[in-house]
Amino acid sequence: MRAEPGAPHLARRGDRGARVSGRVGVGVIGAGTISNQYLRNMTAFPDLDVVIVGDLFEDKAAEQAAAYGVPESGAPDSVLNHPDVDLVVNLTIPQAHAEVSSAALAAGKHVFSEKPFATSREAGRALLEQADAAGLRIGGAPDTFLGAGLQTARRIIERGDIGTPLTGLTLFEVPGPVDDHRNLEVLLSRGAGPLWDMGPYYLTALSQVFGSFASVVASARTARPQRTLLVGPKAGQVHDVQVPTHVSVLADFAGGAESVTTLSWDSPHRRVGHVEIVGTEATLVIPDPNEFDGTLRIKRKGDDDWTDVPATGAVGGRGLGPLDIARSIAAGVPHRASGLLAYHVLDVMASVSESLERRAWVDVASEVPPTPAIPEDWDPYAATL
Repeated sequence: MRAEPGAPHLARRGDRGARVSGRVGVGVIGAGTISNQYLRNMTAFPDLDVVIVGDLFEDKAAEQAAAYGVPESGAPDSVLNHPDVDLVVNLTIPQAHAEVSSAALAAGKHVFSEKPFATSREAGRALLEQADAAGLRIGGAPDTFLGAGLQTARRIIERGDIGTPLTGLTLFEVPGPVDDHRNLEVLLSRGAGPLWDMGPYYLTALSQVFGSFASVVASARTARPQRTLLVGPKAGQVHDVQVPTHVSVLADFAGGAESVTTLSWDSPHRRVGHVEIVGTEATLVIPDPNEFDGTLRIKRKGDDDWTDVPATGAVGGRGLGPLDIARSIAAGVPHRASGLLAYHVLDVMASVSESLERRAWVDVASEVPPTPAIPEDWDPYAATL
């Protein structure tokens, strides 16, 4: 296996930021819409203690803190300097992820970042190296693969129910952000678009089935190269779209499988969450990788119809990644939604972008170690620390 910087440390004497016993202190930076899901869940997990919410807009941070019973709020620096924060959950905009994560590591905090991990390979590698040098944990979204849906799929595949997995098909097709979307400029700038915004869910799911990506080739288009901003301080300005709004990707995996992925914001028809795995003995349809739960479907050789398979195990919701970091530190094991996994997905997306520029196959340089499966009786709502 090709070595990558920043392999996660096992918890040990000197694994900084981990309390010997009791809950792990969490600080959230970024009080936007997605913080509702994280705060709702993390404040319900007994192993986590959310102590502060920070944002550049301190009034918004105060509003979110009050809504979820978090005792303190303030600017981002208030989170970084808080003595009771062991783990920073970075929910800022994509273009700020690397800078905020780096600042948290420099402050001696473990980090869990929303996706994408960074917007360039260079920034992603720097984060892994910084975390490794400091003896700190770093991880990244999506943590949806830790939910019952994909974990049930893993158990089905690992039992051999579909035979040898051969190919994957994933589809995400929607109309895309409307002209008066308040974050239209962000969504159509570097680090976003359907590849960088939604790709992490589908690419992470494929990596859990097939392992490391080996190479990719892609084609893309941009339906509307310019968009006029209708709301916000730049209302009336014309924004040059910096990312493709439709991307098709063919991927080969190190283990010999291949997949086809479509990510589009150009479709009038909405079709999302389709992940289909074809094996030598059966085809398995996995629940939406942007969700934590759902019903699976399997069709075996000779079957006329699909058979529904309910997902089993932990659901939890957004925040399972930070919880897994906290528990993994205490247990002295690697965490699952790791920086290595987040970087590998980043590397795949960067390779897709490079393929679009070169109009050629591009090798994916990184590899990711197998992610340990979650036991079916794992319970995010049972105190363990």
